[in-house]
Amino acid sequence: MLHLRLITPKERTDEVIRLIEGTVGTAHLVVLPGAARDPAGDVVLCDVAREAGDGLIAGLRRLGLDETGSIAVDDIDLSLSRRADEAEEAAPGEGADAVLWEGLTEATHEESTLSFTYVAFITLATMIAACGVVLDNAILIVGAMAVGPEFGPLAGICTALVRRRPRLAWRSVIALVVGFAAAMALTSAFSLFMDAVGLFHKSQLEADRPNTGFIYAPDWFSFVVAVLAGIAGTLSLTSAKSGALVGVAISVTTVPAAANAAVALVYSDTHQAARSSEQLLLNLIGIIVAGTLTLLAQKFFWRRRGQPA
Repeated sequence: MLHLRLITPKERTDEVIRLIEGTVGTAHLVVLPGAARDPAGDVVLCDVAREAGDGLIAGLRRLGLDETGSIAVDDIDLSLSRRADEAEEAAPGEGADAVLWEGLTEATHEESTLSFTYVAFITLATMIAACGVVLDNAILIVGAMAVGPEFGPLAGICTALVRRRPRLAWRSVIALVVGFAAAMALTSAFSLFMDAVGLFHKSQLEADRPNTGFIYAPDWFSFVVAVLAGIAGTLSLTSAKSGALVGVAISVTTVPAAANAAVALVYSDTHQAARSSEQLLLNLIGIIVAGTLTLLAQKFFWRRRGQPA
């Protein structure tokens, strides 16, 4: 279930109430006349089944409530109510399959913001991966994959393509490109420092690396895994099962490939640098293609069910 908190101008309150009452899957309607001060108006509260939420939010936006008032949506973790159970049963489809498009757009907008925190995380992940590359340590590689925040901008690109939001697409591309560029540059400096203190050596990079050699050996399996990860990551976002994102993060070699390329460039190993860059690009393309197609499939599915998308 979702909980909606609405601020409505007094002249729009009756329309909002009719819309809520006419939406299958709603419950617990509360109206507080004149309770809002900024902006001034009435406060309307209600719960709605997740599978009916996107349609209700779209209707509220058609009434202009996002411009003249406010629409706030929260997930309800626990609701002990027979009326809520009846509302969920009446709503078409399953809540786990429902896509809250406005929520997805907002979430990916936040995750694809180029911020100090984002650059810090992707840089630290790349540095951890650099240690894993030099030591041929798979555990460090997995750890770096889990720390990397790059799926946010990738999901932002997919969402922007499907929702036709050029500003979100541009924002995501900037975060992705600048983030990886900064991470690789700082990791190169980190590698030079580690070499200077005797902790990194070129021979370690060029030695047989049975645990991490796949990072600079792109093949069709790399693309297939990236596609599967893109599908899983997109489904985890749209179904609010964010825990699955950890599994997605450690299934593709974006950050490790960037790290391997950075270390290889420091030691002038152009072969590994080129192959690592190819691996990075292959994974990024696979995730974007898969994520976009997944969102298009979900959009088509909900339109077939008569739901707005």
